[in-house]
Amino acid sequence: MVEDGWLSERARAAEQVVPGGFDLSECVREPIHLLGGIQSYGTLVAVDPDTGLVEVAAENTREVLGTDAEDLVGTPVTRVLAATDWTEAVEATDGAEHLPAALPVHAGAAPHRGHFDLSAHRRDGLLVLEFEPREGGEEFTFSGFYQGVRRALARLRSAATVADCCRIAVREVRALTGYDRVVAYRFDGEDGPGEVLAEDVTEGWEPWLGLWFPATDIPPQARRLYRENWIRVIGDVDDTTVRLHPPTRAATGTALDLSQAALRTVSGFHLEYLRNIGVRSSMSVSVLTEGRLWGLIACHGAGPLRMAPETRSACEMFGAAFSLQLAAIGERERADALAGSGRRTAEVAALLDGGLEQRLAEHGGAVRDLLGADGLTLKRGGRVVTDGDRLPAALVEALGDQAARSRPGSLRATDRLAEHPEYRTARPEDDGTAGVLMVPLNPSGDFLAWSRRERPLPRRWAADPSAPVQVGPRGERLTPRGSGAVFRATVRGRSLPWTAHDHATARELWRLLTDLVLRHADALRALNDQLRMTNHDLDSFAHAAAHDLKEPLRGISNSATFVIEDAAADLDATTLRRLRTMQRLAGRMDGLLNSLLDYARLGRAGLRVAELDLDTVLDSALEVAGPRLAEQGVRVVRRPLPRLRADADRLHEVLVNLLVNAAKYAGDGPDRWVEIAVEPDPSAPGAPNATATAVVVRDNGIGIPPERQAEVFDLFRRLHGPTEHSGGTGVGLAVVKRVVERHGGRLWLESAPGEGTAFYFTLGPSPLAPGAPERDACQ
Repeated sequence: MVEDGWLSERARAAEQVVPGGFDLSECVREPIHLLGGIQSYGTLVAVDPDTGLVEVAAENTREVLGTDAEDLVGTPVTRVLAATDWTEAVEATDGAEHLPAALPVHAGAAPHRGHFDLSAHRRDGLLVLEFEPREGGEEFTFSGFYQGVRRALARLRSAATVADCCRIAVREVRALTGYDRVVAYRFDGEDGPGEVLAEDVTEGWEPWLGLWFPATDIPPQARRLYRENWIRVIGDVDDTTVRLHPPTRAATGTALDLSQAALRTVSGFHLEYLRNIGVRSSMSVSVLTEGRLWGLIACHGAGPLRMAPETRSACEMFGAAFSLQLAAIGERERADALAGSGRRTAEVAALLDGGLEQRLAEHGGAVRDLLGADGLTLKRGGRVVTDGDRLPAALVEALGDQAARSRPGSLRATDRLAEHPEYRTARPEDDGTAGVLMVPLNPSGDFLAWSRRERPLPRRWAADPSAPVQVGPRGERLTPRGSGAVFRATVRGRSLPWTAHDHATARELWRLLTDLVLRHADALRALNDQLRMTNHDLDSFAHAAAHDLKEPLRGISNSATFVIEDAAADLDATTLRRLRTMQRLAGRMDGLLNSLLDYARLGRAGLRVAELDLDTVLDSALEVAGPRLAEQGVRVVRRPLPRLRADADRLHEVLVNLLVNAAKYAGDGPDRWVEIAVEPDPSAPGAPNATATAVVVRDNGIGIPPERQAEVFDLFRRLHGPTEHSGGTGVGLAVVKRVVERHGGRLWLESAPGEGTAFYFTLGPSPLAPGAPERDACQ
């Protein structure tokens, strides 16, 4: 069943203005393969191939074969067909493909026996036999016929372009058949209108070259049959249809399926259409490319014309050759387009080396110009980069959904976005984008897409496409065609079509970009491996060095202590002062080595990440840092803190170091404080309205000059002397930075001299949950 939705709104509206209320949807819904009749110049019987019994017969079998249809049904087919011919027909159509066959036979019941062309094909479990009488003077002359077909195919092979191919096809088919008009007719999309690309017509007939015909001329079920059956012949539009007996099959409850029957009768709608354009006989030869209906070679005659089976076979073979030649031309055009665009595409791809998003933002115009597009859109890793026209956000999302369902590198192109439901709802009415060519980049929905604006295209219509039904000379049927009815229209909502050159260029650019990305991925992987080994070696060296150096250092310190204890009375003041300096320096060195060990351990030990309560970790950190804060008179202010995912021990180190830092560098004022809180991350994407948060430890201490702020996170770097502000090794903030980075987070500060310092840190992408109510305590 063909849905009424195939009809456009304009076609439906046109129905309403026709007197008598002609309903075009009836034409669309008509089951033209189940019309239950044949053309009268031959007859038909359908036989069970296993039993040889006739199940269906045309009602003219008496006139043609000498036996009534009612008498023939249920009896052996050998009553009208020789057993040897029946066996040959069965064997010729047997096999998995069930290919049709044709053979000359002497058939019919005496005294009606005569010469026939027998066509046989299988359908729904039956062997369908079509008998076409051959008069005595119509014997097939192979040599002359073969030479004509051979010349036609040779000329066709010489065609270098689609236009040449079509011109040769119409000329040769007309020479083979003798029709008055032969046109090559190409569809604009499988379900779209058609354009006459070439024509060979007798003098005095109205020329159709360049005319467009509405899609409603050939409804979907007719297009399906054109895909299934290469050729369709109508001998006389005024022929009386011969019905089948019985009208419906008991096995299916429907009429015999005549989809592949050469004698199949014709829809009344189509007959009226042909009468209205002054045609008495016709033939259509299907043109298929890559399994799709590309168009038709349509033939029209002014009078009745019966086409012999061998001529039909020649035209069918010519149609197949024509289709292959079109496919070959298409492949050659794609190859030429690829070769022609290869150098320029490579040059453009080279501009994008070194960071696709950034380079595309810089050189998007060159990429856009490759396809003559008005806009370029890259969606990758959640980011969208555009150049030229910007696509609506909903359309970008819809394209991403389609990219995720498509194979990377496969092209998706349309020059009529408004006709695609999934895109039509994703673009505003006033959006001028009409065409998109998209290349999916990966299964995640990333893509690169070119877009084009609407480009109105003038077309010469053989009828007003907004009114496909009018009162013609034969009644309320499809509009009569001809230059007198030409209606100039403008097709809206379309962009310039995407050519084979565009497709080849887009595919080549995708290949080059894929190579670039893979090459950078390999280089990055190698660098990461090298960096990982270097970091491991450095960590191992730091750990070993610190551990091994502690032993002799401990010996130096102990020796100095023993000398002072054992011989202090015998030593002069200078020597004693030098020994005590040695003790102090050994102690400081031991502290530095301990810090180095702790820092190296951070790089060697794995993280034990779990969900935890930041308040609990802060409590444990204050047990260590609290006495230092209390000693300096620093008040602790606690804001509501969340639960988060982190390594509890490492997070403890972070808080201890930041709190101790606040104690060391407390200000001179009477109200000293340090605050621990959670605040919006001002550097998150989308700031200041971002929902990302960061932990902040803020004090009102002495602050850090702007020019020194970058140094505070360096290992062993102190901004003051070793004895100032309670001393220290300069490792604490370096440890904080390393812990935060190992969690996948970021660390930064805001500070000004005399105004305090705020250290912010995040711990990776995990969201922070709301925490406890605010507390204010001096510890």
